Amino acid sequence: MPAYTLPSPVTRPALEPKTAWLISSGDLREAPNRSGWPIQERMEAELARVFGDLGWNIRRANPVDPATGHGFISSQRMGLEVFTAIPEEAPLIVAEAVWQYSHHVLAGLRTHRGPILTVANFEGDAPGLVGLLGLNGGLTKMGKPYSSIWSVDFTDEWFLDGIRSWVETGSIAHDDSHVHPLPPLPATDEVALGRALAAQLTADKAIFGVFDEGCMGMYNAIIDDELMNPLGIYKERLSQSALWAEMQTVSEDDARGVLDWLLEHGMTFAFGSDEATELTERQVLLQARMYIALLRIADDFGLDAIGIQYQQGLKDICPASDLAEGIVNNAERPPVRSRDGSRVLWEGLPVPLANEADEGVAIDALITHRVWQAMGLDSANTLHDVRWGEEFDGTFVWVFEISGSVPPSHFAEGYAGATGWRQNPMYFPLGGSTIKGVSKAGEVVWSRVYIQDARLHVDLGRGSAIDLPAEETERRWQATNPEWPIMHAVLHGVTRDQFMARHKANHAQLVYAPDAETADRALTAKAAMFDALGVTVHLIGDARIAS
Repeated sequence: MPAYTLPSPVTRPALEPKTAWLISSGDLREAPNRSGWPIQERMEAELARVFGDLGWNIRRANPVDPATGHGFISSQRMGLEVFTAIPEEAPLIVAEAVWQYSHHVLAGLRTHRGPILTVANFEGDAPGLVGLLGLNGGLTKMGKPYSSIWSVDFTDEWFLDGIRSWVETGSIAHDDSHVHPLPPLPATDEVALGRALAAQLTADKAIFGVFDEGCMGMYNAIIDDELMNPLGIYKERLSQSALWAEMQTVSEDDARGVLDWLLEHGMTFAFGSDEATELTERQVLLQARMYIALLRIADDFGLDAIGIQYQQGLKDICPASDLAEGIVNNAERPPVRSRDGSRVLWEGLPVPLANEADEGVAIDALITHRVWQAMGLDSANTLHDVRWGEEFDGTFVWVFEISGSVPPSHFAEGYAGATGWRQNPMYFPLGGSTIKGVSKAGEVVWSRVYIQDARLHVDLGRGSAIDLPAEETERRWQATNPEWPIMHAVLHGVTRDQFMARHKANHAQLVYAPDAETADRALTAKAAMFDALGVTVHLIGDARIAS
């Protein structure tokens, strides 16, 4: 018999009593990793103190790399290597003080056999809570049990009690009394509408055009065809290189026509001259080319919705996609004619847009668009990052900030309320304009489509966008990202910690309604449509079915 050389087995450290191992998933890009490391170090020191007070030790799975100056796991390959040094049954902490790419740690978490705790800070200038929500959505999708907790300063009793529970039992229980199953639906016009729209979608199917699937490590934002197709939604997988190529065919006159239209409708731009750090007219004209190219490609493929990766791929060859994405997802926008010039593309209609190629958003945006259009409402809907929040005059007000643009109809003054600021050079070396402004006060429906137990679910809730004093708005902007649009959101019947414990994504979907009664009726039609499509519907907080 031949003698084979067998691979050596992976040797892992032995379990140690009252010892939890710690990892921190980071960004793919070194600049934000270096920038965020001091905040991460402070958080890890606080965790060591809290666990130490309970008689526990924390062991970091990988030391700070002297070459990079940080201890974040910054690639999938690095994550695979780090996990080989962790006992598979060990209590494991995933500590997040910054945005993180979930796929860096996906493989290790999938096969880890010990209790898992995700923990994050809760502050504006360090989006650990955003990274935590994305990671939690991914763990839920893969069916991996985990516990989760967060804190502003890691000294509050609620946080300390949660950590104590985890070290003693391996789990943390959260209040889910705000979550309600969909009740039997009444025989109303809204329910009939939702069911009719579902039947139409499954019979006359829709196409979601996604420019390079998967973005920024968001495993939770990829919806498998086997789950999407039964809804009547199919993917047209497109390449961002095709979008770039199409941009080259757009004439200078057509691009300048878009900019002129925006200026004529009141939008302003914070133009400078330094391409490396400031917004320039050249950058905006390239974004105008992208806007025209998007609509022409959508027409070529007969698309019903679009998704772009946003921070990956395109950022290396052209300005950010924000401006193009914001205006394409708005009913009123610069007209773009078909290639033969015979018609205006999507005239008077928003194109449902999945920012960051988030496919949970894609499903939600398309269904919301159809329900709101059928009810004669403005169907421009958008995701927002669940960015942060604090109390104001006794009410918890979330800071929802999409990382670049919203439909201008979400501002009280439309385009006149929109200002173009340059995206952060650390993330976007070639610049590009955001659509900065304050979302108008009004009634909103919020939602999230996600995967749990190998099925599609949707959480539906109600809320209000409110006005805050100008100085408070500015304080919140400066505490987060002042170049991005902001919504001051109050979620009805849901506390901060209930939302954090339940939400299965870093994104929430928002759409306006003209008043509370209409919002309830539209939510009812949307719930009926999802239900008829076979999606499990959960009503959150004070959301109710209109009778």
